[in-house]
Amino acid sequence: MRVVVWLVEVTWPACVDAVRSHAPGATDVVLLHVADPGVPGLAHGAFAGLLGRARSEPDPGDLLETLGTTSGAELLEAAAERLGAPATRVERVGRVEREVVAAAEGAGLLVLARDGDRGRLGPHSLGPAGRFVVDHAPCPVLLVWPEPAPDVTTIPPPPPHPHPHPHPHPPHHPHS
Repeated sequence: MRVVVWLVEVTWPACVDAVRSHAPGATDVVLLHVADPGVPGLAHGAFAGLLGRARSEPDPGDLLETLGTTSGAELLEAAAERLGAPATRVERVGRVEREVVAAAEGAGLLVLARDGDRGRLGPHSLGPAGRFVVDHAPCPVLLVWPEPAPDVTTIPPPPPHPHPHPHPHPPHHPHS
């Protein structure tokens, strides 16, 4: 079974551990890191727009691209070491949530960690990227808590509902 593990800087250890405990028989593990090109692109644009293109100073976008590539490679290396089993390392660049969904095509399982408010149970424990991936994943998803899950007392209260109204018509019983 092919298992894709979406690695994010803060939560990746929980995802790798989840593979070891919940998919120990995985024959093909893909460790996936996705870099968002938006931040270096913004820095390139700001540098060009504010300082002009003929400047001799180094473009800060180039440094951000290098740092992003280095940290992605280091994260993949650390994850492979923690997994302790053969794995394919994949680095993608693009809109993170869409790249994760695309990488999960044909997989038997996608493992990801909650990326929102992890202090309580509920829908806010998924951020926008995680929610998109869960909603659009083309395979089963294992959603893990990066730390112990909050107590069930943190579940938000149910929304207020009006009392049910009696059915306006008596139920129809067919003649026997």
